Amino acid sequence: MSVDPVALTQQLIRCPSVTPEEGGAIEVMDQVLSEAGFATQRCDRNGIANLFARWGEGRNGRTFGFNGHTDVVPVGNPDDWTYPPFSAWIEDGILYGRGACDMKSGVAAFAAAAIDFVRDTPPDGSIVLAITGDEEGDGVDGTAAILDWMQDNGEAMDHCLVGEPTCPEQMGEMMKIGRRGSMSAWITARGRQGHSAYPHRALNPLQPLVRYLDRLASRELDTGTDHFDPSTLAIVTVDTGNPANNVIPAQATACVNIRFNDAHHSRDLSAWLQEEAQRIEADTGITLDLRIKVSGESFVTPPGELSDLIGQAVTAQTGLNPVLSTSGGTSDARFVRSHCPVVEFGLVGQSMHQVDEHVRVEQIDQLKTIYGRILRGYFDRG
Repeated sequence: MSVDPVALTQQLIRCPSVTPEEGGAIEVMDQVLSEAGFATQRCDRNGIANLFARWGEGRNGRTFGFNGHTDVVPVGNPDDWTYPPFSAWIEDGILYGRGACDMKSGVAAFAAAAIDFVRDTPPDGSIVLAITGDEEGDGVDGTAAILDWMQDNGEAMDHCLVGEPTCPEQMGEMMKIGRRGSMSAWITARGRQGHSAYPHRALNPLQPLVRYLDRLASRELDTGTDHFDPSTLAIVTVDTGNPANNVIPAQATACVNIRFNDAHHSRDLSAWLQEEAQRIEADTGITLDLRIKVSGESFVTPPGELSDLIGQAVTAQTGLNPVLSTSGGTSDARFVRSHCPVVEFGLVGQSMHQVDEHVRVEQIDQLKTIYGRILRGYFDRG
């Protein structure tokens, strides 16, 4: 009997797995996969639930991997939802619930496809499913923990597909062959408080901070590369916490976020941020302290065997030739890319993270079929 990906998606949605809570979702996948003959292993780290599952004898033949997550973002105000966010309600062919789009349906689809595939046509090779409960958070104890466990235990994937939603409007129109890097810098400008009527007695941190932010935002980082749009820097907040209009504050803070392509590495951008801060300090006497966090480096899997295989499966099912994109934010592909070639393909992502998150039921079935085609094509190639 084939696995129904819609029913499995509903089962997962009914697990309230808001990051970092497991909510029962990893346990569901552990049970479903182990009952189907997959060898499963929990790879929990620092309270985060993760699951590794493999069908096949380790490194006997090629290994194809799927990666995805069962954790979800908070629902917001439940009263704003048409249907309870963890009810997995189906109405007029649409499945509603937190995680319906991002990405419990994707996990259900690749698990269902993998189970049916090994039952019907056992491959000469292995299939790995790496499922985490920590993608919507920092991710450091999620897919990264699974990959660490795999390295320590002699497990590996030759190629991997991440099942994140990738299609803007139509099923099959886009896959992701890479992602921009992402980093944020929090800046604290320290001066000396004083009366605004006597500015010479104070040391105003705002003017140097504003000058610094302008220097950053005015610089063109690049004009784009072969697979990426131009890198961007956005000023996302400026704050003094000062409610008075006659007081020069002692300090002010700001934050910038940089989304960068493969023309840059975070260490070079970090050095640039520090150099600009030192110039401002030398000119004004105001100290700019920086705290920098890198969420991921940019990467690209060059078009080739993996993207061709996925594209052929998508076209066969939908009639569309998916665009090869590097747009969007970060995903767990940023961890996988150091392990093996990785491409992302999944559902239409219009409703992810929104109230009344939803997915068309027919698209979940389509996605399972596409993943099944990918597996058949992969192992037919030998």
